[in-house]
Amino acid sequence: MTRILVVALVSITLQQAASSQDHVHGPERLGTIHFSTSCAAAAQPPFDRAVALLHSFEFGAAIAAFDAALAADPSCAMTQWGVALSRWGNPFAVGVRPPAQVQQGLAAVERARTIGAKTARERGYIEAVARLYVDADQVPQRARVEAYRDAMGQLAASQADDAEAAIFHALSLSAAENLADKTYVSRLQAVGILEPLFRKQPSHPGLAHYIIHSYDVPALAPRALAAAHRYAEIAPSAPHALHMPSHTFTRLGLWQQSIDTNIASADAARRQRITGEELHATDYQIYAYLQTGQDEAAKRLIDALAEIAARYDPSGPSGAAPPSAAYYALAAIPARFTLERGAWAEAARLELRPSGVPYADALTEFARAIGSARSGDPAAARAAIDRLEALRVRQAALNEPYWAEQIDIQRRSAAAWLALAEGRTSEALVAMRDAADAEGRTEKAAVTPGPLAPAREQLGEMLLATKDARGARLEFEATLVREPNRFRALYGAAHAAAQAGDTATAQGYFTQLVRLCTRAGASVRPELQVARSALKR
Repeated sequence: MTRILVVALVSITLQQAASSQDHVHGPERLGTIHFSTSCAAAAQPPFDRAVALLHSFEFGAAIAAFDAALAADPSCAMTQWGVALSRWGNPFAVGVRPPAQVQQGLAAVERARTIGAKTARERGYIEAVARLYVDADQVPQRARVEAYRDAMGQLAASQADDAEAAIFHALSLSAAENLADKTYVSRLQAVGILEPLFRKQPSHPGLAHYIIHSYDVPALAPRALAAAHRYAEIAPSAPHALHMPSHTFTRLGLWQQSIDTNIASADAARRQRITGEELHATDYQIYAYLQTGQDEAAKRLIDALAEIAARYDPSGPSGAAPPSAAYYALAAIPARFTLERGAWAEAARLELRPSGVPYADALTEFARAIGSARSGDPAAARAAIDRLEALRVRQAALNEPYWAEQIDIQRRSAAAWLALAEGRTSEALVAMRDAADAEGRTEKAAVTPGPLAPAREQLGEMLLATKDARGARLEFEATLVREPNRFRALYGAAHAAAQAGDTATAQGYFTQLVRLCTRAGASVRPELQVARSALKR
């Protein structure tokens, strides 16, 4: 029997032949994939499992599985391709990889080269991933990411029958796109590759996963809904596969679906001790709770946060969420809880827990600045704004312009509220509009379900505070186009319409808000009380 026939016989559906078990939820289910190699037949099942884990960004488990494949066949150079790609981590994580991480990836590339690829195809995979790491001290990360994308494009073109090459090329296209590119040309090129393959391989985890990521912008998100509903069914053993549909649900304002899938994701991550992924899912979960007025449920997550934080070890098992995402969630969760509820005094008192990640620390300073300005403490607001500027400078020094700009948008928004508090109304409105326009020119990073407080929504609230109800309504409605079913934007649009004398429109928005909050119970949030009273009248 030839090796090809053996490989064909062991090409597996991973649900049926996984090497580990979840004793609570049955056999491991990661989806159905087959990545053919020239390696020994004994290495193929663990290799396929490793690639399935890689497609769901379960990087720590993927590395262990690639190591198992290498143990089955020490001449299998492709296992080190998989390790190298896993070491890169989440390709959608906006941030420069630290030197130690780059060195780990480079070491895997060098091991692959030492072992030696047996075919030109396999050599193409290895040399493509090498582009991410080689000469990292001389070539900027952005250029290396683009070089990897181009190399994968060449490999996919030369291996027309290799679906995996096409899939990884599509992923590289979406991951390399500039977040300020509103044409979405790379994303659309990616889904042009992915969607026909998904029709042929409906149980492939990477196809569903990367379609969601590629459509993860407001203008395109509705197109991801079918993949979002499928992905958790394809790979329920992967915490990230359970979380990822919430990217689409968040974009579409489908809050209860986001809550449900993130509860499942956080539970799976907790069982597998992937605490960073648990924190990431919890951030998305609390965001959705707060949009539906479920403040008691949100408070339970706040109360549980200290225990999760105590378990978090950045050197522990790694999933889709890198350490920076975990630190982001640790700062974002309490900040969201204050700002979404308009609890300005609480926001002003938030405790900063320095993380070493400037854009994560900026979340706390932003909330403190807004809270201080809106609760009557301009001196504290000014101090927090100064600290935001210092964090922006630190972020820029790390050669991360995207995050430096996000901190600057926060700083400008907070400075606008300070100007309003000090009676500089015209200056405040100009500054907030500039911040809103800047935020509108970019996209959110995958690490977050959305801004702590969208700048355009803040502009609407500022216009309401300055008695411009008609202008406020336009800004709230513009926010709802980008961020559907946001609680504060819906309430703001209703309140602005009511102030302008448009009772019918106000009633429509109040009705939408109350329907959105059917699980809020006896919520004490003032805006919801106003909406309910307005509908009774």
